[in-house]
Amino acid sequence: MPLRFTTAGESHGPALVSLLEGMPAGVPLLADDVNTELARRQQGYGRGRRMQIETDRIEFLSGVRAGETLGSPISMLVRNSDWKNWMEIMDPAPREADTDGLRKRHVTRVRPGHADLTGLLKYDRSDARDILERASARETTARVAAGAICKVLLREVGVRIGSHLVHLGGIDAARPDVLPEDLNAASDASPLRTLDAQAEARMIERIDAAKKEGNTLGGICEVVVTGLPVGLGSHVSWDTRIDGRLGQAMLSIPAVKGVEVGLGFETARRTGAEVHDEIEAAPGRTRAGHVRRRTNRAGGTEGGMTTGEELVIRVAMKPISTLMRPLGTVDMATGQAAQAVAERSDVTAVPAMGVIAESMAAFVLANALLEKFGGDSLPETQRNLNAYLARLDERVDR
Repeated sequence: MPLRFTTAGESHGPALVSLLEGMPAGVPLLADDVNTELARRQQGYGRGRRMQIETDRIEFLSGVRAGETLGSPISMLVRNSDWKNWMEIMDPAPREADTDGLRKRHVTRVRPGHADLTGLLKYDRSDARDILERASARETTARVAAGAICKVLLREVGVRIGSHLVHLGGIDAARPDVLPEDLNAASDASPLRTLDAQAEARMIERIDAAKKEGNTLGGICEVVVTGLPVGLGSHVSWDTRIDGRLGQAMLSIPAVKGVEVGLGFETARRTGAEVHDEIEAAPGRTRAGHVRRRTNRAGGTEGGMTTGEELVIRVAMKPISTLMRPLGTVDMATGQAAQAVAERSDVTAVPAMGVIAESMAAFVLANALLEKFGGDSLPETQRNLNAYLARLDERVDR
């Protein structure tokens, strides 16, 4: 069966749930493999008070036994520590009438840039809390939990995924010509997950200034994947192209507005000679088919398939839509002009977005890996991959 995941839960509900199906049996898996990724998602300078309230940890409910996956659905629970403060507001039981206190917590002053207004109209609700609790980026906690397991599978077949911040609030970070071998170890050491210390200092000043203004900032992260074999994805149908699938996954992340693979939009400004990657023989590079691209402007994909080069994706996140100095809106209860509701918020969550983007990339790539090589168990998948790589070697020998 194809790999798939779904999530459930509200931002201030009792818990979040992540359900991952299609993972082969025999993948070594500990709770710490997931908890480490959840902790990475909560880091980053410019985060709000919610990150101090929650310490995300998963509880396996099914699909794992004695430190290995079973091949059955893997379900995980992440409890919301803040639930105790929201029990009355988020109580699923019906009530005869709202108290004055509950009415004051209704969200009718909808936020520009958020799902509040569109969702309220689409689902015919009077309180936008029915929308924003699910539309909240808190949901991405459950995505990261599923993605963490996909990362373990990829690691077992020699694929690694990392990310770093390359832009924040109008400030670019220099990208080193050669990335650190352990990209996440290097980027996670920075409070902004950037590899440019000088740019980091200026970014922190920019965040501090935006916080004083009651404003928010967006930015760009780069996701880099190494060790991929040539040929994941396919050119034969629109929905099998690996870059298209990665783009959809990235654009599903709350507040993400743009995705580039390789040079992306810059390719439209150059000639073909300045865009396409020349190919040369490279004996020993089995995963790339014993060739190498002299450059990697395509970012690791050609014709909807992986090339065996580094996969490079840039993901752009807009500024968060909850401002402490709110923008103008309409109060949907009265129809009058108003200032948008302002609950607690981050100044920026771009460093965390990079971790979420890693997780979404891990899911798409793990799914493509299993599509090509199959396997009800990890050893079977590894055997199928090794047979494919052996065939690539045979082509060179012949």
